[in-house]
Amino acid sequence: MEKYKPTDATTNPSLILQAANMPQYANLITDAVEYGKRKGQNKKEKVSRAMDRLFVLFGCEILKIVPGRVSIEVDARLSFDKEASVNKARKFISMFAAEGYDKERILIKLASTWEGIQAAKELEEDHCIHCNLTLLFGFAQAVACAEAGVTLISPFVGRILDWYVANTDQKSYEPEDDPGVKSVTKIYNYYKKFGYKTVVMGASFRNSGEIRALGGCDLLTIGPKFLEELQNSTEPVVQHLSEASAKKHDLEKVEMTEAKFRWELNEDQMATDKLSEGIRKFAVDAVKLEKMLLEKLE
Repeated sequence: MEKYKPTDATTNPSLILQAANMPQYANLITDAVEYGKRKGQNKKEKVSRAMDRLFVLFGCEILKIVPGRVSIEVDARLSFDKEASVNKARKFISMFAAEGYDKERILIKLASTWEGIQAAKELEEDHCIHCNLTLLFGFAQAVACAEAGVTLISPFVGRILDWYVANTDQKSYEPEDDPGVKSVTKIYNYYKKFGYKTVVMGASFRNSGEIRALGGCDLLTIGPKFLEELQNSTEPVVQHLSEASAKKHDLEKVEMTEAKFRWELNEDQMATDKLSEGIRKFAVDAVKLEKMLLEKLE
């Protein structure tokens, strides 16, 4: 982050787990463990408090570097519990406030389940807490997020590509034909055509061609490897997406109900597979992180 100076940055349980095992962050682990000991009444509470503290501490370290916002992810195991997700989000915001960071600099990441989207709707409308809806793979998810008025969505370009490579006969794609690129392009055009305020932030890239093919998208979250590749390249970046061109598309507006959302997600095998897989994998890493903290607590 210090090298490439991005505007914003993001975290998730898998990234936190990786960082937590690095010696340079040992002080954050110690802080989180001591916090858990002070705030928790029993073992379960102590681990939970330590986990929350660790996520917030990493977020604070990021906020010292970036001028914009950091995304903090709600536990994937709450992906189907609207009320618990709302409560966890509000808790994160209060913890950041205690460290001196305004909620305008925080994005709460929630999985794009129906419950996650409705939690985001309540957070945005009732508490002015901005949300980043992640693990988004299908058009139904994107429409529901826009209608819920969420601040930002993170459609996963590379993971969509992964599914098509694994489940179809086609094993390689040109950037413009990449199924992940096509998905984000469709979402972007739909949002701009109908004037939704929700920002589209393409994420999870497998090659720099995907990034270039989405030139003009509202935001892109790009890893260091591709930032370096793009920085060292002399090839110009072409704008492929724009609000003006999106307005010209002949698109039909979709009214998204819960029943329609669940049916369309069910009919989209790729989105169903990748959403459930993503939730499971984040949950696995959260459990690993908890075990690490529990060992230190004991």
